[in-house]
Amino acid sequence: MLNIIIQLSKYLMLILVILYSFQCFTVFKRKTEKKKKKVLRKQLTIILLMLFIGFLDIFLSTKDLKVVIFLSAIYVFFIIIQMLYRLIYPKASLLVINNMCMLLSIGFIILARLDMEDAIKQFIIAAAATVIAFIIPVIVRKLKFLAKLKWFYAIVGILCLGVVLVLAQTSGGAKLSITVAGINFQLSEIVKIMFVFYMASALQKDTSFRNVVITTVIAAMHVGILVLSTDLGTGLVFFMTYLVLIYVSTRKPLYALAGLGGGSLAAVGAYFLFNHVRNRVLWWKDPFADYDNAYQIVQGMFAIGAGGWFGTGLCLGSPKTIPLATNDFVFASICEELGGLFAICMILICMSLFLMIVNISMQIQNPFYKLVALGLGTEYAFQVFLNIGGTSKFIPLTGITLPLVSYGGSSVMSTIIMIAIIQGLYILREDEGDQLE
Repeated sequence: MLNIIIQLSKYLMLILVILYSFQCFTVFKRKTEKKKKKVLRKQLTIILLMLFIGFLDIFLSTKDLKVVIFLSAIYVFFIIIQMLYRLIYPKASLLVINNMCMLLSIGFIILARLDMEDAIKQFIIAAAATVIAFIIPVIVRKLKFLAKLKWFYAIVGILCLGVVLVLAQTSGGAKLSITVAGINFQLSEIVKIMFVFYMASALQKDTSFRNVVITTVIAAMHVGILVLSTDLGTGLVFFMTYLVLIYVSTRKPLYALAGLGGGSLAAVGAYFLFNHVRNRVLWWKDPFADYDNAYQIVQGMFAIGAGGWFGTGLCLGSPKTIPLATNDFVFASICEELGGLFAICMILICMSLFLMIVNISMQIQNPFYKLVALGLGTEYAFQVFLNIGGTSKFIPLTGITLPLVSYGGSSVMSTIIMIAIIQGLYILREDEGDQLE
């Protein structure tokens, strides 16, 4: 009986996520604001229904009352978020809020299935980050001097990365975080946001050759420290953000091509200098040639293959056999139990969020905020690409988390803060539109 319920549930969840992802792209066709809000309310209903079905499967499989309590807490959390945004920020983008809630929901479901303790920790951190995030749109709208703190962003960012390089313990071949009072802090997640603000501040008005060189040197210092820490996935995110912002601000393809050439040479150098990098490339080319060391990649591939299009159903697969199934390989866990079609819809939701950020960037008049929006969007999209690409063996594994879905306190906190900044920029764009009218 349990198997029948779970099999039916996986198809219901698939239908719900298909409907949701479809509405992400069709909501803009609605001609009136009333019709748009109706679609957005339907999305919220879909999120709550999907959570109920997913946690019902987990409860029936485990008979653990923690599952019911956890689901209730998530419901309260999401309803409060939706209500407060409507009350405090009526001009905020409800689609961005819904996408954040949907991705968090997928994360909570798969984390609760794999490790309830990790799921609860993720929830607590997400709730705390959301409390902080509620003041960020006000800061973005009111504090005009943020565009003038170029050197503050650069110095603090480099110092934070330097602290990690000096004090962090090596984990998985890279120095990623420092531990304070038993809590791990991955400072690079916060520095990602500061790096975007530095680039936007540096390039908002002055795109002369001299200033581009100075900006490049500072960006290279950020990436260089990450390379020395062998945190190459995060370094790659920084580098791609640098390339996009340099090109968009200067409109000179030569700068971007030069940066791409330099980055390619650096990648080749990293391959020969770091055994950690060389192994990941070799495992990507043929993981079965070194099965014992490439076990994580192989198990991820088996999981994706085992899930097929429709998945095995929650609690009927074996994603726990994948090392770091809740972190780097959460996408493989989702593919195995919820299916490839569900995973594709999740990618479409991520794409919808990215396109919304790009749309905001294109419509903002202020050059500083325009670059900030584009930079944050680039970081988000490229992180999604690196995680899913590495898990599916499309590219070598980089050890990057899937934003809002993977377990990782620093990652989920920085992503929620990033989304709050985007909300502030969206509201700022709406203010600009009101002024023009």
